[in-house]
Amino acid sequence: METLPFQRRRWTRKEYDRLGELGIFRPGEPVELIASQLIVSEPKGSPHATAVGLTADALRVAFGAGWTVRVQDPVALDEESEPEPDVVVVSGDRRDYRDAHPSHAAVLVEVADSSLAFDREEKASLYARAGVLDYWIVNLVDRALEVHREPVPDASVPLGWRYAAVDVLSPGTTVSPLARPKARIAVADLLP
Repeated sequence: METLPFQRRRWTRKEYDRLGELGIFRPGEPVELIASQLIVSEPKGSPHATAVGLTADALRVAFGAGWTVRVQDPVALDEESEPEPDVVVVSGDRRDYRDAHPSHAAVLVEVADSSLAFDREEKASLYARAGVLDYWIVNLVDRALEVHREPVPDASVPLGWRYAAVDVLSPGTTVSPLARPKARIAVADLLP
C-alpha cells in the first residue's frame, strides 16, 4: 500500500473572513487565523479575564488620547494571519477601524497560562515576522511580564522570525512601552 504525504489546507485572511460572513463559525467561537491555519483558542478562566482587563486599563492610562486599546479583537497582520490578541494598542480612534481591522500595533499583548508555549513560540514568531516592535506576554504561570523586542529573521523558529531581546520582569518592576517611553506601568498592575 502506497503512503501519501500529509497535506494541509492553507487559508488566506480573505477566505477566513468569508467563512465568518457565511456563518461557518458559531458566534463567539474562539478561532484565529495564524500563519494560514485555523487555531482554536483555549477557554479563558477568571485569572486570564482579570489580567486582560487589568492590562487594558493600564495601557489606556499609559497611552491616553490619540490611541485605542482593543481587547480580543482581530489584527490584520498579513494575508495569512488575523490573530485576536488579548490586548492591542493602535493609533487613532475606534472609527478609524470601521472598515478594516488595524494592521499595525504600538503594543500587542497576550495573556498566557495554558497557552504560554504557543505564545512564546508560534505567536512570537508571527508577531516578529509582522514587524510588531513591542510584544508582551502577561505570564500567569510565573507571575511575570515577558517583553519581546527587536524582531530578527531566524530560520530555526516556526515562521522564520524571532525577537532578539526578551526581558522577563517581576511584579516589583515597571515597563515603558516603546511608543510611550515616558509612561511607566507597574508589572504588578497587570497581574491578577
